[in-house]
Amino acid sequence: MPNAPFPPAGPPVAPPSSARNYPPGPPRPMSGQGGAYSSVPVRPNGMGANPMDQNRIAPRNPRSAAEQDRAAGPKRRSKKARHPLVVAGNAIFTILAVSAIALAVAVVVGKQRMETPGPLTQEKVVNIPRGLGIKDISDLLVREGVIDQPIVFIGGVVVLKAREGLKFGEYQFPKQASLNDVIDTIVEGRVVQHSLTIPEGLTSEQIVARLQETSELSGNLKTIPREGTLLPETYKYTRGTPREQIVQRMQQTHRRVLQEIWDRRVPDLPVKTPEDLVTLASIVEKETGRSDERTRVAAVFVNRLKNRMRLQSDPTIIYGLVGGKGTLGRPIMKSEIEQATPYNTYAIDGLPPGPIANPGRASLEAAASPARTKELYFAADGTGGHAFAENYEQHQKNVARLRVIEHDARAPAPLLRMPRAQPGASPRPLR
Repeated sequence: MPNAPFPPAGPPVAPPSSARNYPPGPPRPMSGQGGAYSSVPVRPNGMGANPMDQNRIAPRNPRSAAEQDRAAGPKRRSKKARHPLVVAGNAIFTILAVSAIALAVAVVVGKQRMETPGPLTQEKVVNIPRGLGIKDISDLLVREGVIDQPIVFIGGVVVLKAREGLKFGEYQFPKQASLNDVIDTIVEGRVVQHSLTIPEGLTSEQIVARLQETSELSGNLKTIPREGTLLPETYKYTRGTPREQIVQRMQQTHRRVLQEIWDRRVPDLPVKTPEDLVTLASIVEKETGRSDERTRVAAVFVNRLKNRMRLQSDPTIIYGLVGGKGTLGRPIMKSEIEQATPYNTYAIDGLPPGPIANPGRASLEAAASPARTKELYFAADGTGGHAFAENYEQHQKNVARLRVIEHDARAPAPLLRMPRAQPGASPRPLR
């Protein structure tokens, strides 16, 4: 049978999209119907089919290739992915993520604003009354110029959980105090501390008058404390502290200090009780204000008590005349020296019935541990101090010297300035 010629080659059919992207090689003709191609593609180098492509089936005609291309398109989302619970969960997750980012941004911005220097150009004292809420406190600080971001202040207090920690009181805010500084100051209760100094030698009535004049204190005192039961010192307090509370602190401090000094007293002291020690110390306090003289003045009175001599102290005359008023306002008259009162030590023996003032710690210590001397007299020396003597003759010379100084002071001498004598110092001889 004669060999039949090969049918003419037609245009090659494009491989399906799922086939590998090998360069197209020449098709290998095969006998069969319609000039169909082999299901095994030929490699470009003519070495035969790729073993990896043996499982792929080439389309047998253009229609099959088109259908295979359509089947290789994107898959549709599953019904499970479109479930309402899944959609809601995705939405919630998105909201939470956005909220977290917004919160982080707010924290960073808020922290920066909390640490930014405030508007104060100088220190400012602000009194926050009792009972104000966080909004009221914020408004007050804005009015006083301490802060200029009230919303950030409120937010900072809430974030720091310090709402219940805001305390009333008087606060001093430094220059350019940040919101952090302001909140810390109020929460920690760093209120302004005021000082009240009570001088030594005041009577209880005079101390009460000073307390009443102190405007930062509150309340009234219904009674005047017993003389000699208040210790003169400097006391710290905050605005609004009751006056009665200050009095109680002064009394408690007095009892504590008196007991300490009484326990350390010299053994031969001619006083039998701590109260007698306070009385003696009050006379020492009123006789001299010089620290270097206290123990010598105390020794004079202690020696007189031991020798059963009258104390003859001028301040006791004054207290017997005016009581708690403290001052006479004029010189003592001769008739008043001999005027009998329970406190006049020119007219009575021994100590008066009670203190004539509130002595300080130094006078209490001097009375409990007087100097070891034999001195029985002292008189003002015209320089603010005293001249001491062991006998009456020497004392008379000291008094005469004082009279000369006083006479020269009264003479016309524009350039002469006399030192002021200590309050209560006696120019007259002690007998």
